[in-house]
Amino acid sequence: MTNHSPDSPALQDAIAETEVIPLAEEELRVGKRQVTTGKVRVSTKVDVIEELAKATLDTETVEVTRVPVDRMVDQAPEIRTENDVTIIPILEEVLVVEKRLVLKEELHVRKRTTAESFEAPVQLRKQSAVIERIAADENGTTSTE
Repeated sequence: MTNHSPDSPALQDAIAETEVIPLAEEELRVGKRQVTTGKVRVSTKVDVIEELAKATLDTETVEVTRVPVDRMVDQAPEIRTENDVTIIPILEEVLVVEKRLVLKEELHVRKRTTAESFEAPVQLRKQSAVIERIAADENGTTSTE
């Protein structure tokens, strides 16, 4: 191995013959951007449909019959029910030399139930959704014509 000083002509010739080659490097950079490709418009509409409402309506009536009794009693009879009749005693005090209870009458109360069909037209509202797709042009904007 030979030692050359930096000022030696041999080193100067070797440097002059050396060619410098620049190196290049590529870098990858990943990015993203938002692009509108279309839009969706949602609206609702209300349709009114008419339907027939059906029901059974019950009606209860009470029939009251006065039944005269005019009988002396020692104490007030209780309210009682016989078959489908409720019997309510009606009392009166009468003045004699002594006080006595007289059963003046009984109220016989009978319940009767009837049923009748009922129909009436009613309006019902029903909502539905309308979906419309709107395409975007090449620039990512939408047009509403």
